[in-house]
Amino acid sequence: MDPVRNPYAPGAGQRPPELAGRGRELDVFDIVLERIARGRPERSLMLTGLRGVGKTVLLNTLRSQAINRLWGSGKIEARPDQSLRRPVAAALHMAVRELAPRHRAPDRIDAFLGVLKAFAQRSAPTGRAGAATKLRDRWQPGIDVPAASGRADSGDIEIDLVELFSDAAAVASDVGTGIAIFIDEMQDLGPEDVSALCAACHELSQLGAPLIVVGAGLPHLPAVLSAAKSYSERLFRYQRIDRLDRIAADRALCAPAEREEVEYEQKALDLLYEKSGGYPYFVQAYGKATWDHAPRSPITAADVQVAAPEAEAELAVGFFGSRFERATPAEREYMRAMATMSAVDGESGAVVRDDMDAAVPTAEIARALGRKPASLSPARDALIKKGLIYSGERGTVAFTVPHFGRYLRTQPA
Repeated sequence: MDPVRNPYAPGAGQRPPELAGRGRELDVFDIVLERIARGRPERSLMLTGLRGVGKTVLLNTLRSQAINRLWGSGKIEARPDQSLRRPVAAALHMAVRELAPRHRAPDRIDAFLGVLKAFAQRSAPTGRAGAATKLRDRWQPGIDVPAASGRADSGDIEIDLVELFSDAAAVASDVGTGIAIFIDEMQDLGPEDVSALCAACHELSQLGAPLIVVGAGLPHLPAVLSAAKSYSERLFRYQRIDRLDRIAADRALCAPAEREEVEYEQKALDLLYEKSGGYPYFVQAYGKATWDHAPRSPITAADVQVAAPEAEAELAVGFFGSRFERATPAEREYMRAMATMSAVDGESGAVVRDDMDAAVPTAEIARALGRKPASLSPARDALIKKGLIYSGERGTVAFTVPHFGRYLRTQPA
């Protein structure tokens, strides 16, 4: 097969040639946008799921839907070591710039930009970014109007964000549209920022203001939000993004191939689903390798068997290995214990399918390592912070990366 015509695209946040299995999420967001356009109350949206299920791709697609409806939009990626203040200011600046040409009162835009500039430049008096305070004070956003005073500049991120979002929503109302802020890796926001974001969304929902936040994060994102504000369980609409079912996975492979006049035998599709587990990133990785190795159409199960080692080698380096290398020896020991336990049923001792990515009790990990649970807390907490594992339920942990347990069991101790 001609590698130049290979239609598959395994990449971080890279949209696949066929966005299969996400029609429900796209339809739901269309309804959200239409309801807000008609002045109906609607909740902000949170997408959760493991790595490799296509959350970033879906987030970008939802943003395109908002842009097509002439909404203002901005996107940021949260980082554990960065305050929300600067990136959210940049995202709102982009959103309002999209709306400005349609606004009949330039003075209103300038007034908002003055508030935005004051918000961006205002440093919190204390907090995790204290060491960078002087640097942030020197930072100048690309806004030509002078900073306003007395609005969104208190230094308290919760007060300031509520005021800033309210003013931004008012600008959107002026032009009969809305603003959507998209936040990727949302679980990495600090506790104060999460609390402020919840408070701002709560205020907007009570006012019926046309500004929504669309977040994407790991499966424990709902727990992060709930820890910040108890009402967050009712504040957001949560959508779990999971692996593709068999029909959607086959479509993700076959639709792009058909456009290149290439077909798959049924047994090839069976084997590709078994190998990929239906995870979108893996579907693309195995599809790409299989295309490159297949001599002709139709693609057969034998072609998949020949190509699979190359796909697995690439995943081992780029998808699994890069994450494994970030862990310390103590953290790797912890994950290896998790991997061993996730392959065995706790009651029967029978080997189970590790692609289920089941949660593992932390007490069992400690028992397997012959350690006290408290002594393993530093390794556990560090792995959660690095985004390698998450705790969906109290007393359990699971890998954030599909098939990571299978990968770890192939690595030498």
